[in-house]
Amino acid sequence: MSYFKEIAVGFWSLIGGMAVTIRYFVKPIVTVQYPREKIPMSPRYRGYPQFVIDPETQTHKCIACEMCARICPSQLITLAGTKFPGEKQKRATRYVHEHQFCSLCGLCVEVCPTTALEFSPVYRLVGFSREDFVLDHLILLQARQQAAGLPVTKVPTEEEISAAIAAEAAAKEAREKEAKAKAEAKKAAEAQAAPAKEDKE
Repeated sequence: MSYFKEIAVGFWSLIGGMAVTIRYFVKPIVTVQYPREKIPMSPRYRGYPQFVIDPETQTHKCIACEMCARICPSQLITLAGTKFPGEKQKRATRYVHEHQFCSLCGLCVEVCPTTALEFSPVYRLVGFSREDFVLDHLILLQARQQAAGLPVTKVPTEEEISAAIAAEAAAKEAREKEAKAKAEAKKAAEAQAAPAKEDKE
């Protein structure tokens, strides 16, 4: 009896396997002809962080507050920023990300106060040295702007950065002098008003 039972179980198992095979045989082919075809990535896929292109200004929104560099557990973000004349906020003049050390924790994206960072959908990363994974975000931004037909964000030169720093220092010194002059004028006015008050008393 057990002999016939084993035959029945085996036959049923064969039928089940053949049913799966026939079901997938009639379905459309889902093979992707990689690398000629690309797989659309999930919206929550985490590639390397990159700048968000602001639809209003058509450039990045980074104000070089350095919060991402401070919170990064691997300390792999290097950035610098300068406040240029006529602008209210600082602007990032250098933003380098050493992706070979990145754990994709997402803290830099979450902590950014201007939502200037997002995860890239790029999944094809290959290189022959560590330097290939040192990503300059301003250069990557320029490439994405060119691909989208947008005006390319100009990376300021060292001379322009030095001039902007000097202008900011001069403006700060002028503000300090003005504040000091106002404080001295207020102090002199109070000192002048004190004897008049005493005479009235």
